[in-house]
Amino acid sequence: MSFFKKLFSNKEIQQENSPEDEKVNLSLDDAFVHNFISKGGKFLYCISNKEIIDNLTQIFSENNWDSITCIDKNLKKFTKKTTVNIQRGFDKNKPFFTTCEHLISDNGDILFSSNQLSTHKIASLTENFIVFAKTSQFVKDTGQGLTGIKTNFKKNIPTNISAVKKYTLKPKEDNFLNYGNNNSKNLYLLLLEDL
Repeated sequence: MSFFKKLFSNKEIQQENSPEDEKVNLSLDDAFVHNFISKGGKFLYCISNKEIIDNLTQIFSENNWDSITCIDKNLKKFTKKTTVNIQRGFDKNKPFFTTCEHLISDNGDILFSSNQLSTHKIASLTENFIVFAKTSQFVKDTGQGLTGIKTNFKKNIPTNISAVKKYTLKPKEDNFLNYGNNNSKNLYLLLLEDL
């Protein structure tokens, strides 16, 4: 009787540990990149400012962009060495070069606030985004992202917190639930290693 007991208990152990059932635990950056790319985002990993400038130059050239919108003074250091013209105000016809608040690992979303968007809704802005972020901006989920914003801006919490959730410009589904809420963007992410 104990032989049969051992035989059946071993089968149960083998079934419990089958590879199909095991979850893969990815790091925050790996999970984000996987989710971001699966949604159609274009990801460029950089380890230096020179690589950021080189990648920006390639993006501008690939898309034939000669002018972009950028309201962040700190980002202009990257564009000075390119041939692109910088426009200060928002222009729906020009690509938008910006930073973000956080990179949400569990779903590949990019979180923005009024610090980047002012009072504009994401859906009302250009279809072409270039986002500069650092590896220190990864968070597990939206809750951690919101907590991070609250922690970073204790005295002056930004408004207009929203996220880009799709990175392809496929025609949206004709559904009354998403009418007017399409915030899909052709989005390039320049990620700088800072950890």
